[in-house]
Amino acid sequence: MTSIFGSTGHATKNRNREATGKQGLRLAPLRGLRYVPDAVSDLAAVTSPPYDVVSRPDGLRRLESADPNNIVRLILPQADSASARHELAASTLRDWLDAGILAPDPEPALYVYEQSSGDLLQRGIIGALELSVPAQGVVLPHEEVMPHVVEDRAALMRATTANLEPLLLTYRGDTKTASAAAVIIERTAATRPVLATTTEDGFSHRLWAITSPAELSAITRDLADRQALIADGHHRWATYLRLQQEQTTASSPWDYGLVLLVDTSRHPLQVQAIHRVLHHVPLPAALMKARPFFRVRHLRTSLPDALQELGHAKTAGNAFLLAGDGAFHLLDQLDSKLLSQTVRQDRPEAWRTLDAAILHESLLPHVWKIPDTPRDIAYVHDTEEAVSQAELHGSTAVIMHPVREELIRALARQGVMMPRKTTSFAPKPASGLLLRSLEADLSGL
Repeated sequence: MTSIFGSTGHATKNRNREATGKQGLRLAPLRGLRYVPDAVSDLAAVTSPPYDVVSRPDGLRRLESADPNNIVRLILPQADSASARHELAASTLRDWLDAGILAPDPEPALYVYEQSSGDLLQRGIIGALELSVPAQGVVLPHEEVMPHVVEDRAALMRATTANLEPLLLTYRGDTKTASAAAVIIERTAATRPVLATTTEDGFSHRLWAITSPAELSAITRDLADRQALIADGHHRWATYLRLQQEQTTASSPWDYGLVLLVDTSRHPLQVQAIHRVLHHVPLPAALMKARPFFRVRHLRTSLPDALQELGHAKTAGNAFLLAGDGAFHLLDQLDSKLLSQTVRQDRPEAWRTLDAAILHESLLPHVWKIPDTPRDIAYVHDTEEAVSQAELHGSTAVIMHPVREELIRALARQGVMMPRKTTSFAPKPASGLLLRSLEADLSGL
């Protein structure tokens, strides 16, 4: 196979575009960087949730102690300064490569990745996504990003010269007949995987490598007219684009980024909410300031029942669940005058009625009068953890209700960004099963 980088690779990329005649998704094979099983205690022990889902400090410490080579030491290195953290990750990666803890696969491949737990089964393809055309509308972001997070991820990728964890993209495949990619995925999943492990959350993970030129070409043709939605990894996507824009050569490894691509017509994902913890706002103060604008109801019930009440309230309009004192407080029937005065008018109605939009346009700046900064607000994926953090520190947890996937796609197609950290798609790919070293990834289609 020829290189996807340098002059030969650039010509190959153009020939593939000309062969399909389409400007859609282009997923190139890579030499996946993977843990050598005999060099670690257990493959499950070196995995981690994505960097922004790891709870800190307890979850971070637990992962670091699971195995000295846990991937969290690369995606969330710990040091006194940002530059020291990034250099630590780079030196750790070099040490692991030199010691044979991580090693690149011998030939380029696209990888079928499977996650399963009980009745849930998700399969997709991991590869190096070409950024130039998708950056112009084939890949649809739907959330705004925080600049300081993008800068941190960019510095980490520069230092390590690697994509350390895939972001998650979804697309809608053929609903009546199985597409070529779907057929290849299912056929591959019936063979022996190159990796299999079960993580502590009960999820089984399996990985297969596709190296057949005929199958790789069939997948390329299948994806050539597809459009993808970013399900998880908006900050990493923005980082990919920033690093690509920094390059001065016509073609480079930074023209591609590591992704997992899932056909949700065959394997639907779950859309979950991301909650907020207001560090410096005690719950009594949050409730007192909200009462002039909401109906506030005290719920003496369990968290599952409180979430059910939140779901019922959402059918009639915007609603939030506050926690922090051992109980739950439902906020609904929001004052329409507050919305008309505070929520921006230059957005579609579907955006203006999002809970996250109202939270960030009205509640945070005007009702609670707090800035949206890491010092003041934590974004927490797990509902129980958000409640626990608020109760432990005497602060306020704002529990959100999930947004429908159809609404997410509709706004994304209009180019309308939701407020950052509005949604969380699940299941997310485990970090540590497949990395992309830009120095090692020198061959492809």
